[in-house]
Amino acid sequence: MTDTPVLLSLGHGFSARALTRRLLPQGWEVIGTTRSTDKLDALRDTGVTPILWDKDAIEAVLPKATHLLISAGPNDDGDPSLALVGDAIRARAKNLDWCGYLSTTGVYGNHDGAWVDETAGMTPTGKRGRLRVEAEAEWLAIPDLPLHIFRLAGIYGPGRGPFEKVRAGRAQQVVKKGQVFSRIHVDDIAQVLEASINRPNPGSAYNVCDDDPAPPQDVIAYAAELLGVPAPPEVPFEEAEMTPMARSFYADNKRISNDKIKDELGVKLEYPDYRVGLRALFKTL
Repeated sequence: MTDTPVLLSLGHGFSARALTRRLLPQGWEVIGTTRSTDKLDALRDTGVTPILWDKDAIEAVLPKATHLLISAGPNDDGDPSLALVGDAIRARAKNLDWCGYLSTTGVYGNHDGAWVDETAGMTPTGKRGRLRVEAEAEWLAIPDLPLHIFRLAGIYGPGRGPFEKVRAGRAQQVVKKGQVFSRIHVDDIAQVLEASINRPNPGSAYNVCDDDPAPPQDVIAYAAELLGVPAPPEVPFEEAEMTPMARSFYADNKRISNDKIKDELGVKLEYPDYRVGLRALFKTL
């Protein structure tokens, strides 16, 4: 590692920004991509060195990167980072100290509410999950790349939670018998990523979620309780008005185990369940 570690963040989104807030005070340089020239100054204001999502721009800074984080998700054409600069990453793979790929617990598919750990087979139920499985395999196939895969549960955090919908009267308590989802606060994602950087174990995959898989209607009801407003009425899943994407999430029902991030990385979650997380967010409203 150089005297100044350098993180190159491909697809500098919500989770990458949370990691950046942990790394910059420690003397790191963080280079983050954006697809919009309008966002360059806003990125720079956060302490990030901004570059455009452009082949030449990324290839120019890749040689100085000691660490690589990939947040950009796959699409019908495959993994966008590999499509754009895959050859350059393959050429520099052995020079990196750490590489992290942000995936999803959707790769496991449906387990009818059973507990799932990292040893479970990947049997995604939908297209989005299948694309993630393919993208994970593409990254794993790169020789000498010190890759770590992070399978994220449903992400929430500042500016991304149920309070706005509840306040606006747009929230629903969608009830599907036995349905649970796992979640994770964005600051705990950042904590896990930093712990992995400090304890690299190339080839490892980690589930990133809290301790308490819970029915989605319980989260909405608790947000309403904190706001001091009546909980939205319960709506059976079959009758709920939802986008096709939102409805597709209900095809998967599983409880995600997070033992590995605790046992291997020594992580102690700041927000071990949605109640702790929502209370913290509520104080910032």
